[in-house]
Amino acid sequence: MRVSAHKVPGDDPAGVPDARGRPPREVIMRSTVGGPPRRCPSCGGWEYGGAPDCRRCAELVEAIVEEGWRDFLLREFGDRVTPTDERTIAEMVADEPDRHDWRVVDAALDRLTCDQCGGPLGRRAGCPRCDLAHGLRYVARETDRPGVPPGNEHAIRVNVSVVRRPEGISASEMLARRLLLPAMLAGFLPTTEQAQRLGALVKRGARPEDIATAIDELAAAPG
Repeated sequence: MRVSAHKVPGDDPAGVPDARGRPPREVIMRSTVGGPPRRCPSCGGWEYGGAPDCRRCAELVEAIVEEGWRDFLLREFGDRVTPTDERTIAEMVADEPDRHDWRVVDAALDRLTCDQCGGPLGRRAGCPRCDLAHGLRYVARETDRPGVPPGNEHAIRVNVSVVRRPEGISASEMLARRLLLPAMLAGFLPTTEQAQRLGALVKRGARPEDIATAIDELAAAPG
């Protein structure tokens, strides 16, 4: 299995807190495109698929966004960005979301405070200011990785958004989206027919483990 080093939110190469003062965390390995999902030692399901309830899976989902932000800062501004600089950059990104990758936009919103609800901008469903920012985030760029079906990145982007902002999401939609996320990260994208079959399973009240098995079978099917 091919894996790549992947740090959960708060990691720093030097083992020190990041620009937001978060402590360093353990290094967690995750699958690359084409590699099989890995079991989460905390919830027993596939990594990422237990979010938002499984803390470890939720941290992995957060890390998808955070690593995009760290790469962006390093590439565009170098390794000496201060917390003040980071906020200024986040405001700039939030003002022009169509010019940046979706991970960068989502991370930028996380670093800004909503002037109406006081939480991270875009996270609170039902808050007018957050709802506006949440809608605008979807103009961000979504670039498919090499070797995945067209639209895979968009599917990942939507599912990550739902898992990170669960307010107002039905239990059935959350179940389907979180269980699909591990396979999508490995490069899977269900066809319309496959998505309808999975949706029917969810509507019938199938157990999460049965839905996960169905996803595994679809992802492993040739073609």
